[in-house]
Amino acid sequence: MSIPSVQHNIGSKTVSPARRLREIITASGLARVMAAHSPLSALLAQEAGFDGVWASGFELSALYGLPDASLVTMSQHLDMTRAIAARTSIPIVADLDTGFGNAVNLFHAIEEYERAGVAALVVEDKTFPKMTSLVTDGRQELVRTAEFQGKIAAARDARKNPDLVIIARTEALIAGLGLDEALSRAAAYVVAGADMILVHSKRKTPDEVESFVRAWTQPVPLVIVPTSYPAMDEARIRSLGKIGMTIYGNHAVRAAVAAMRDVFARIRRDGGAHQVQDLIAPVEEIFRLQRMDELAAREKAYLR
Repeated sequence: MSIPSVQHNIGSKTVSPARRLREIITASGLARVMAAHSPLSALLAQEAGFDGVWASGFELSALYGLPDASLVTMSQHLDMTRAIAARTSIPIVADLDTGFGNAVNLFHAIEEYERAGVAALVVEDKTFPKMTSLVTDGRQELVRTAEFQGKIAAARDARKNPDLVIIARTEALIAGLGLDEALSRAAAYVVAGADMILVHSKRKTPDEVESFVRAWTQPVPLVIVPTSYPAMDEARIRSLGKIGMTIYGNHAVRAAVAAMRDVFARIRRDGGAHQVQDLIAPVEEIFRLQRMDELAAREKAYLR
């Protein structure tokens, strides 16, 4: 599986993150991408062997204690993305939600995120401000297909590196509009210039997404986010043959919340931290992730 490439010449021999992501998908058939909300969580995803990092709007919103409803600003999300790029070497897939406004806003966002070093960007066809997809009875309003085509065209025209992967995300299944509408919208987004299509579902089983994949006939690979249907494991994903990326969209922050809640409760219950030492990382592990050895070496070399 591969993403159709744009013919181009790049003077530098350095392989861009976007090119690396395309090569991963072509070589392995499936890029495995883990969510992150900080450089630390991104480093842990990299060390775990994931192919890429999902700079998640949901996770960043949760980090601020806010709903995922376009309350976190582009500046906040962009700062997080830059910080992740500075501390990791695997490709970053940036979650741009609805593009922070209309097509003109998205054009500006593409320029900024590409400058930050991302490999791919995901934009969804909801109205701005959005409501998070998986909440029960949430407002799920979609823009007109033609309007979103304009956004994809703006993203395509804004990118400087034609390898930058533009992923169009349709929320038609989330909005309850059915398979035919989801397929129609996704095909229109390919015409507008999308390199990949992300199809999202909140069903508890993979059936809805699998139906979409089987019906998909366009020449670009698909992206899925198996959050609500975790039974769709890698073997099942690969068997469908049309999915080029799977994103574990909120597992980092959910794991962190579960672990912190457990440790905090134990310390309160036990009247101290004496029972939790085996449950938490040693301070030396945090030092390693912080690269304290590099700091010590610089102090020794430069401080006179």
